[in-house]
Amino acid sequence: MKAETGTKKLSSKSRNALIGKIVLYVVLLIITALMVVPFLWMLSASIKSNREVFIMDPFVWIPEVPRWQNYVDIWTKIPLLKFVQNTVILTIIVTFLQLLTSSFAAYSFSKLEFKHKNTLFLAYIATIAMPWQVYMVPQFIMMRGMGLNDKLLAMICLQAFSAFGVFMMKQFYDGIPTDLCEAARIDGMSEYKIYSKIMLPLSKPALSTLTIFTFVNTWNDYLGPLIYLKTETKKTIQLGLKMFIGQYSAEYGLIMAGSVLSLIPVIVVFLCLQKYFVEGVAATGLKG
Repeated sequence: MKAETGTKKLSSKSRNALIGKIVLYVVLLIITALMVVPFLWMLSASIKSNREVFIMDPFVWIPEVPRWQNYVDIWTKIPLLKFVQNTVILTIIVTFLQLLTSSFAAYSFSKLEFKHKNTLFLAYIATIAMPWQVYMVPQFIMMRGMGLNDKLLAMICLQAFSAFGVFMMKQFYDGIPTDLCEAARIDGMSEYKIYSKIMLPLSKPALSTLTIFTFVNTWNDYLGPLIYLKTETKKTIQLGLKMFIGQYSAEYGLIMAGSVLSLIPVIVVFLCLQKYFVEGVAATGLKG
């Protein structure tokens, strides 16, 4: 009797666990669909004419005659190539500088000892809690005083440093044994060599994660370029798409085609670094 009762309890627990998993998977599928469907609609609309975009009865994902010409026309309606070039230059430089400054500062905070280190680190990290809108006006006045208004250099100077990047990299470096650095110092290696020869090669997951975050944020930034860039030839792709919407508000197929093109670099970067992404997030998590 006891064995039968135990078997029934075990079977009941297994059934409840299975039901719980099914419910979890259903919820995850619903959430995934809610996130993916808008992107699929954008892809579908990018190969439709303006009349076909909003036809819902019946809704057709792929039209009988796909309008691939939208992906050609978007380059001629606005100087999209110039906007892409500006965005690529800005994004690559900012990403490189953030990786350099964040990893270098994080190494100092994690593996070096100097006066008021913890106080300085907390003061720097506390800036994460301050919204950018609070200090964007002083920054604009400062950049204008330096003669950098309407220049990509202003955006580069403002985004070259990241408190979030320093915090994330420090969390990763804290997980690397300090004895490794001490052994390198005994062998006569300078701090710069320890940083470049030991710490950087070990921090590929964290650097890859920071690369994705920085690249996406810089590529998709709209408010920053809107404040500092006025000349058309210096605008980024986000400003260019907004300008196109202002001029051709009814060309929905072209608007969606431009939006799809603006997503391609972000997707490529993520796919190239995705194998390090999860590992980097896990390795830079908060430690108790």
